[in-house]
Amino acid sequence: MPAHLPPMSRTMKALLGVWIGALAAAAVWIGWDAYQGGKPAIGGPFALTDQDGRTVTSDSLKGKPTLIYFGFTYCPDVCPTSLLLMENAIDKLGPDAAKKVNLVFITIDPERDTPQLMKGYVTNFGPTFIGLTGTPQQIADAARAYRVYFQKVPGKDGGPYLMDHSSIVYLLDRNGRFVTHFTHEAKAEQIAAAVGKQL
Repeated sequence: MPAHLPPMSRTMKALLGVWIGALAAAAVWIGWDAYQGGKPAIGGPFALTDQDGRTVTSDSLKGKPTLIYFGFTYCPDVCPTSLLLMENAIDKLGPDAAKKVNLVFITIDPERDTPQLMKGYVTNFGPTFIGLTGTPQQIADAARAYRVYFQKVPGKDGGPYLMDHSSIVYLLDRNGRFVTHFTHEAKAEQIAAAVGKQL
């Protein structure tokens, strides 16, 4: 007979309710805000620096569907998982698909993520990945346009700081317009199907 868990305290129930409410509100907010008035409200113009030191703008990405993820190179798990998910999704569309889709990683940690560091990092996820960094203000503006939350978190016992951030993969069409988004728990097949419709 399985052991019974102790009853949940009123405080824990209240906290659980707050978290569930916050998550539900965030999901509704993203969906509603994305199509408010029939016009996409997620995304916008940006000018950042890629891993080769070249300027990349939101207009530079037009002409191909684009998958964008905001994260940081020191991220221990969620970021590499999400970038691998993007790579695997495109691989499912065939050997030439990587040339037909922009795969973009934008750092939310420009203090450490220089173009040189980004270059060594994004090559782990495929030769066509674009790694973008910039000034703190440029990154903040891009993150704001995509409704990305991020905040610096002190490291434990004097260790390196981490970045707390939302984990969303954004799909844009050939014209740079927001189509949909995925969490890092999405299936590669699901993302591949959505991207395939834009090719």
